[in-house]
Amino acid sequence: MLRYWTAGESHGKTLLAMIDGFPAGLTIDEEPINRELARRQGGYGRGGRQRIETDKVEVMTGVWKGMTLGSPIALQVINRDYKLERLEDLPRPRPGHGDLTGAIKFLGPIRAILERASARETAVRVAAGALAKQLLAEFDIQVYGFVDELGGIAIERPENVDDVEAMVAKRDESIIYSLNPGQDPEFKELIDKTGKAGDTLGGIVEVRVVGAPFGLGTHAQWERKLDGKLAQAVMAVQAIKGVEIGMGFQTARLPGSQVHDPIHYDASEQDSVNLGYTRPSNNAGGLEAGMTNGQTIVVRAAKKPISTLRKPLESVNLETKEADAASYERSDVCAVSAASVIVESVVAFEIAVALVDKFGGDSLEEMKARYQLFMDMARKR
Repeated sequence: MLRYWTAGESHGKTLLAMIDGFPAGLTIDEEPINRELARRQGGYGRGGRQRIETDKVEVMTGVWKGMTLGSPIALQVINRDYKLERLEDLPRPRPGHGDLTGAIKFLGPIRAILERASARETAVRVAAGALAKQLLAEFDIQVYGFVDELGGIAIERPENVDDVEAMVAKRDESIIYSLNPGQDPEFKELIDKTGKAGDTLGGIVEVRVVGAPFGLGTHAQWERKLDGKLAQAVMAVQAIKGVEIGMGFQTARLPGSQVHDPIHYDASEQDSVNLGYTRPSNNAGGLEAGMTNGQTIVVRAAKKPISTLRKPLESVNLETKEADAASYERSDVCAVSAASVIVESVVAFEIAVALVDKFGGDSLEEMKARYQLFMDMARKR
């Protein structure tokens, strides 16, 4: 089973991801991982922390001459802004954070909660996801994310969103990582105005997985359904408050005839991952009964505005129990762009988990042989 854990605090010495069950035989390229780490730090509206850090990954274990060994892989991202031991506790919990609930749960200081609950931890989740994408690429599976809505304003998108190369090029032109750079000035003005008001913005991000074969995930047990695993991974990203697969909540508002995707067969596509089974729509988002159906996987996530406001909300002093303004820690005005990178990464890792589960994970060579055998047998089904 492919899985990972993370460790580290926002202002601690370092951040770590320990990845277990990664197949042997994959040559790791650190540069694509570092590019994703840089993207996570970017996007218009980020705060001062991103000018301090220049995140770089170090592969500490599990490789020999750049190739995975099948043993646990440790990834490290060092914090340049290490100052944890010098920081004082916060006297007033911040609404929207885990400050109050965590301090009460653990009967301890707010600092102990906020340092681990911080989205700074996602740097190594992005590193793990970027590593997973290198495995997926060996099976021609591509994953990319983008911002689809910001501050309540929808973003116009091109028609062929499954043309990954073209869409990534457009996204990388945008200061907010959308597929429509032409709207950037509107959002730059909105973010600037919001920041001057001491407020913050949220938005919606979308991740698409192109090239996933039939049969990742299973219907057989609830905890192994791939849509459930994707939803859990995305919902566990800091500040994410809602997850949709495909049409998502809109399916509850329409009759079945406008929701379910008809099944057609096109012999000219039998050599593709859909095995010739085409759909005129993809409202299911590539998943039916917890399994991939050969269509593009579509995951959408709602990110709430940053909880730390420069004009703080009402709170309570934990010592005196008197009303007071919430404490303030350096923060962003808008981190929706970063969220698109993080959600992309956690989705990529879950797809890699399902791929290893389906085709075995001892070695890349064995996985590829099993993948090809399955595709050959499925075409004869």
